[in-house]
Amino acid sequence: MRPGALTLLAVDCALVGGFIALGLGKALGWAGSGSTTTVFRASPIPDDSAAAPAAVGSSGKPLAGNGFDPSRIYSRRSPGVVTLYAQYGKDANSAQVAQGSGFVVSPGGYILTNSHVVTNAGEASPVRGADRVYVEFQDFDRVPAKIVGWDVNDDVALLRVDPAAHRLTPVPLGNSAAVAVGEPVAAIGSPFGNENSLGVGVVSATHRSIESLTSRFALVDAIQTDAPINHGNSGGPLFDARGRVIGINAQIRSDSGNAEGVGFAVPINSARRSMEQLIAHDSVSYAYVGIVTQSITHALAKRFGYAADSGAVISRVEPRSPAATAGLSAGSHRQNFLGLRVPTGADLIVAIDGVPVRDSLDVVRIATERLTPGKPAVFTILRGKTRLRIPVTVSQRPNS
Repeated sequence: MRPGALTLLAVDCALVGGFIALGLGKALGWAGSGSTTTVFRASPIPDDSAAAPAAVGSSGKPLAGNGFDPSRIYSRRSPGVVTLYAQYGKDANSAQVAQGSGFVVSPGGYILTNSHVVTNAGEASPVRGADRVYVEFQDFDRVPAKIVGWDVNDDVALLRVDPAAHRLTPVPLGNSAAVAVGEPVAAIGSPFGNENSLGVGVVSATHRSIESLTSRFALVDAIQTDAPINHGNSGGPLFDARGRVIGINAQIRSDSGNAEGVGFAVPINSARRSMEQLIAHDSVSYAYVGIVTQSITHALAKRFGYAADSGAVISRVEPRSPAATAGLSAGSHRQNFLGLRVPTGADLIVAIDGVPVRDSLDVVRIATERLTPGKPAVFTILRGKTRLRIPVTVSQRPNS
């Protein structure tokens, strides 16, 4: 990690992908009942376990069998995991160097990692990439890499090396939507510069909404794991039992700055979408609605008179946003109940483009597949007892 980047919330992983997202503001995340940033991405993810998408053309294949064999995963996948060195400053003698991890996703030389490994995202604005990036393979051979692009919203970056410079062993990408709590996982990376280290554990939780290290928008659907993740693991892969990447190790939550059994990985489905957009357009596009939402439960609906026992109530509408233009309302008052601060009289979202909304994260997932900047989406809301269908033309997410 870059010098000075160590905080109580330590960082150690990331991923790359092609997203279109809708940002609503930062989620409270850990509270579970707080406002959630709705970061929406378009382009549905196929429900398969293939390797990298056709645009990347990985040759990696899942391992046979259903048992969890960490030694086998390591022997088959570690050649595709790399150590990254990002140099900030053109003078090699005085430059600062950040160290992280990454993994090869195609024979064409594409490598995924975290944006915080190869850029100054989260530390300065505007975001800029490292002056030089070097990729070190398992045999300690190093080659230079080009930064194709980055997505600070999901802390993903895409690199490329000359495929003729070193033998490449791409790893296959899995399906993070199918990940279940309790399943075994293996993390390979370079913690504290110790190249190609293996850590094992289980999936502790899924669908976490966590604070982003590189943008003001929350990172949604993160995978929580107790596999050891430390500084230098950033950008490395989290494998399932069949050796498929299900996430990019990105953060740890710690009081000491070291691994304490609460780590987070960016879901590979999100990284895949970001990667595809970076390859096609050199940038990632996000749709913007301009709302913050909060999940409604039976107890909250009964106490505050909402006409449905589930959904996402609007707790804030950003001024001059698409939501404000469309007339969506966050109500005018807040009340404390069961330890929560709940909006009263606000619009309750129950569907988007006809797809039911059960909670705030549903708003994120639905928008991920459907919303595109410049195009309208129909929000079905309950305003008191009245059901309304309100078209909202989403815009491009602002940089700040």
